[in-house]
Amino acid sequence: MQKQLKVFYQLHRAHSALFRAADKMLRSEFDLTPTQQAILFLLLEKNAQPITSLAAQLNMGKSSLTGLVDRMSEKGLVRRDSENDDGRIILIRITQKGRDLAENSLGKTKAANRYLLRSFSDEEQHIIARFLNHISDEAETALSQISNERQDHE
Repeated sequence: MQKQLKVFYQLHRAHSALFRAADKMLRSEFDLTPTQQAILFLLLEKNAQPITSLAAQLNMGKSSLTGLVDRMSEKGLVRRDSENDDGRIILIRITQKGRDLAENSLGKTKAANRYLLRSFSDEEQHIIARFLNHISDEAETALSQISNERQDHE
């Protein structure tokens, strides 16, 4: 009988190790945190996004992200602009300094991805991607379902 995979434990361990290493590298080489880098990457893909959109994409609360955007704005990496049609909507835009920093740090991120995946075949990499996407898509439903089943048996 195969030993059951401890998904929570192993994902937590992997996440902690990866983000600890990324934080150390990004801070020392680029004066960025992994979350700041993620914001810059999102803005590279689609500039001028409301903070609520960025928060949703990063699974963060709007208030947590507001402070982070404030600090990034002070560093000149992003700026806030009112949307033309509706002055109440504030859009976050990447600055040229932020764009340059994101593009420079992207090379390191791609190199880290290649290094981490180097010992896996293309097929295994596809399975890893499918597994991680499955967890992202199904985590809330799975845990809600398990919680509901437990309540039904009480």
